[in-house]
Amino acid sequence: MELLNDEFYMQLALNLAGGASGQTGVNPVVGCVVVKDGRIVGMGAHLKRGEGHAEVLALNMAGEQAKGATAYVTLEPCSHHGKTPPCCDRLIFEGVARVVVASIDPNPVVAGSGIRRLRDAGIQVEVGVLEAQAVQLNEAFNKFIVTGLPFVTLKTALSLDGRIATRTGHSRWITGAESREAVHTLRHRHNGIMVGAGTVLADDPELTTRLGVPALHPTRIIVDSKLRVPLEARILNEAAPTIVLTTEQANEDKAGLLREKGAEVWRCGTGERVDLTQAMSKLGGHGIGSILLEGGGVLNGAMLEAGLVDKLMLFYAPILVGGTGAPSAFEYTGPEEMSAALRLKRVTMQAFGDDWCVTGYPEVNSSGNVPAAADLKEE
Repeated sequence: MELLNDEFYMQLALNLAGGASGQTGVNPVVGCVVVKDGRIVGMGAHLKRGEGHAEVLALNMAGEQAKGATAYVTLEPCSHHGKTPPCCDRLIFEGVARVVVASIDPNPVVAGSGIRRLRDAGIQVEVGVLEAQAVQLNEAFNKFIVTGLPFVTLKTALSLDGRIATRTGHSRWITGAESREAVHTLRHRHNGIMVGAGTVLADDPELTTRLGVPALHPTRIIVDSKLRVPLEARILNEAAPTIVLTTEQANEDKAGLLREKGAEVWRCGTGERVDLTQAMSKLGGHGIGSILLEGGGVLNGAMLEAGLVDKLMLFYAPILVGGTGAPSAFEYTGPEEMSAALRLKRVTMQAFGDDWCVTGYPEVNSSGNVPAAADLKEE
């Protein structure tokens, strides 16, 4: 039996917020629950960028019962005018007596000012209830709002011996239906999905979200230094926007043909390979705050080498592939000593049918980088 306390109501607010994951663009997901005299009188979640915030929706539902009530909010109420008025002002206007906040907003234009404004108005404010859950729920927003860079989740399906295909290149399907459904849910929750040209050539993926219910399609991003993507590739259809990342050296005629197919072609770097760091900066500036990286071993290795991966989700199937030359999930030189291997922190495991997903966050070394890779070939 769950106890009726601050954690109970905050968990309800977090559940409301989590249900909108993927819908708010670069905005955070936020939930709010208003409680008066032991009864829930209002609930709300931020559902779309530019539209009503969670606090406003919950207060609208509560009406006159908001006066003297407690509002549970998963993220510090905003104190600035953006696309909508400040939520702090609305909480003060409605006469809320107490506000319980899970986490402080890292946005530099808020960052504690909302809490100060509420306290200055005589409202009792408590901070930190289920904070860890709230921070993780908005991990993509928390990075993007501070750095302007997208939060990158590297997802791959692999065998127990680390292979992502057989020695002939066959890769469908490594994991089961439950894992694939989980991956489509991840696509719904990210602004962009990224692969290398090699994956497009080998698998001709559409990279859309396919679930049993309507879902959102992320922007499709192809890392293609030499513009090898065929014009008839399914990734160039009209199901979702497509961005092709290439270099200044790439053929302009091919770039023009890709644009005619509806794709955007961005030149990132003057060398033979796409400058991934520059690409991430451009993507962030384009309003892509989160990316699901579904690359092959070479792109995965290059992104890790550049320190651009924030989270890994490794879906292991209970199979052994073997085979000399069978590709692995991470193609890079790697360290000379085991002590220098990339280590994951905050590791969790979850079962999906017969598969297991290992989730973790890269732990940087003392220099601030992941273990170096070298002599990467293009995927």
